[in-house]
Amino acid sequence: MKPLFPVFRSRILSISLVLAGSAVMLSCSKLNDNDNQNVPVAGLMAFNLAPDQSSLILTLNGSNLTNFPLPYTNYTGGYLSVYAGNRTLDAYSSTSSSEPIATASANLEPKKYYSSFTIGANSNYRNVIVHDNFDTLTATGQSYIRYINAIPDSSRPTVTIATGGTNVVNQQPAFGFVADFVAIAPGEVSIDIANGSTIDADRTITVEQNKLYTVLLTGLPGTTPATEMIKFIQNGALTEQQSKQSSARAAIRSN
Repeated sequence: MKPLFPVFRSRILSISLVLAGSAVMLSCSKLNDNDNQNVPVAGLMAFNLAPDQSSLILTLNGSNLTNFPLPYTNYTGGYLSVYAGNRTLDAYSSTSSSEPIATASANLEPKKYYSSFTIGANSNYRNVIVHDNFDTLTATGQSYIRYINAIPDSSRPTVTIATGGTNVVNQQPAFGFVADFVAIAPGEVSIDIANGSTIDADRTITVEQNKLYTVLLTGLPGTTPATEMIKFIQNGALTEQQSKQSSARAAIRSN
């Protein structure tokens, strides 16, 4: 049964992940729901990248993830605090489906961040949930960038991400592939995706040092204008902090 609005169980995540070597600590992680204190939470950012779904209702273990249906190419705007553990994400069409059009389960670990992408078209959809590996990144003055190939097509288009004329990424990803974050010099970044026929788009964006970006490759091959096939969001920013022992730490905050 499709959930009804308004229901809102998640709150914007107001935490920072502090990364010191392999240790991950969570500050301000208490939830007030049902008077529970010190409830283990994770961060979840969700996207609607299904081009023939004008908006989606997303639920996590049966509770609506947002106040309103999520329009195509929109996302939750930040990481939402959600209970950790084995969670099931369902995506419903906001206009027609009484059953989920896509479902996926994942074990969300406390104090870690995740992204979910609802992708697909023509009654063939899936939810892709990935761990956002901020705990492996450091604030060295570089930017960090990744991408998802959410263009529903059987071809493997060539994706390049370049700066200063040098490719940092040069891959032929399958549909649904989510790349890891890679370091890239701050400044202008050129992004290109092409399969030699129905997909051919490029875009230049500007990235800032110590910030993290996700490039969204989306749309219908041969239908969506090239100018609308490459979008991006900023996940957060890494900042250098000095501990009492003068060792560098990096904290990531959701936007």
